[in-house]
Amino acid sequence: MGRRPTARNDGFWDAARGFLRDWCPRVRKMSPATIAAYKTGLEQYLRFVAEERGTPRSDVSFGCFGRENVKAYTAWMADTCGHAPKTIQLRLTALTSFLAYAADEDLTLAAVRDEAASVKPPKAPKRPVDFLARPATRAILAAHAGATAKARRNRMILIFLYDTAARVSEVCGARVGDLRLGDAPFAVLRGKGGKTRAMPIMAETVNHLRIYLAEFHPAPDPEAPLFHSPKNGRPGPISPDTVSRVLKQAGDLARPDCLEVPDRLHCHLIRRTRAMDLYQDGVPLPLIMQMLGHESMSTTSAFYAFATHQMMADAIKAATPPGLDEAPEWIRKDVIEALYAL
Repeated sequence: MGRRPTARNDGFWDAARGFLRDWCPRVRKMSPATIAAYKTGLEQYLRFVAEERGTPRSDVSFGCFGRENVKAYTAWMADTCGHAPKTIQLRLTALTSFLAYAADEDLTLAAVRDEAASVKPPKAPKRPVDFLARPATRAILAAHAGATAKARRNRMILIFLYDTAARVSEVCGARVGDLRLGDAPFAVLRGKGGKTRAMPIMAETVNHLRIYLAEFHPAPDPEAPLFHSPKNGRPGPISPDTVSRVLKQAGDLARPDCLEVPDRLHCHLIRRTRAMDLYQDGVPLPLIMQMLGHESMSTTSAFYAFATHQMMADAIKAATPPGLDEAPEWIRKDVIEALYAL
């Protein structure tokens, strides 16, 4: 997103460069993926301004970010690009985040920031959070039988992934010294922006980790990657692709014996499953929020503050007066699903 020599010098290109090259990575400590998403969002807006408003990149200025332009951009993403509401929301977030940064640097841009922020994205339809049934979770975690060292490592990766509800990057970045296996055991996870959090781990997981460490880290180095694979003749941290491959293999092994294992498995599904299991077991949402590393309570509640069909049925059953031979019409699953989608 380089600046052209003929660009109008109202500070737009300097602000864009400072936002993407300095503010996002160095001040906010954003991940490369987040920065790439923000850059894509800004690039798409420049494309809209050029194609729909006839303003070439060389003439782009903060005057191109008025409310009417942003409203038209929102409609253009839906009608011309066919973006889903969630994608539109992400694109607008990139735009408003950049303008908020620019306004902080130059107070005269506050009106531009406020105009853009006043445009609301379309609402995404609410739907139940996708997660694994408990039999499927058990089958996946037990899929790598442990006959080989690689299988034992893979089994430990999946157990750690589930019990810590970690993001895939947090699993790949875990180090031996991040484990605390004494009283009240926990694992230190490094989340987005370099932030750390302590995730309690179960006693059974501790037993697995002790066995794993004895085999794969007989002389523990606190800085060594917890899960590693050979790279140039030396052990190096595993990659996200490796974790995804381990999970896919586990699904392929578990599916013949458990029909509840879905065709497509991904790492975030395991994270959501752990969160939902905790929620079903009665763990309060504020604690789940801390465990997941969410900064905002709304982020957690938007995904996990849904009762499952079974939880709703149990609650309805408990509220049903005794002596009724049959459940009321509104306890049927299709009725519950209709209520669930409201």
